[in-house]
Amino acid sequence: MAGAIRVAIVDDHPMVAQGIEAILESFDDIVVVGTYGTGRAIIEAVEQITPDVILLDLNMPEMGGLTACEMLLERHPDLRILILSMHDSPEYISTALDHGAMGYVLKDVPTDEIKRAIDAVMQGERYLCTGAKGSLAPRRGAGQLTNREQTILLQLAQGKSNKAVALALDISVRTVETHRKNIKKKLGISSTAGLTLYAMEHGVLQGTGRQF
Repeated sequence: MAGAIRVAIVDDHPMVAQGIEAILESFDDIVVVGTYGTGRAIIEAVEQITPDVILLDLNMPEMGGLTACEMLLERHPDLRILILSMHDSPEYISTALDHGAMGYVLKDVPTDEIKRAIDAVMQGERYLCTGAKGSLAPRRGAGQLTNREQTILLQLAQGKSNKAVALALDISVRTVETHRKNIKKKLGISSTAGLTLYAMEHGVLQGTGRQF
């Protein structure tokens, strides 16, 4: 469909992805170019499907939505990423925006609101659905860290070694070590346990046991 907005959906629950796809396909100016169950899957497919907008869940296996968001934007900075989540926590919303997402939409919003969100980000505007906007609050201390440092903090706080983080983010161990030192210096934290506590208190880690 010439001139249509190309949308990809990333959610590890097939019924959710199929439901969103059905909703979006009802609009004449939107074409769904693919649905994926993991962050890694969309990263591998994005060059072939060339989406304009990616609807991205936060809680997914293998690779969480935040890591996927950052890696996608590093490689394809013109992508517009909309987080589609069940979580209305201010920490989730702020963290997603910090990682480059252009909008945040709760999964229980009316059909038309998903369309409005897509139209808004296509025009270069940030979009927060009503529930997300009402929940949004400044994140304490988070502004001290860059997006990359926040991603590495998430990995380290999950107990991963420097080598494991380097492998997951496709960077060198030395780069991870440098970021780790900078994170500790900025936050005034000397131990990995302290980093984990900070991550929990500031919404980088949630009590789900999964990445977001």
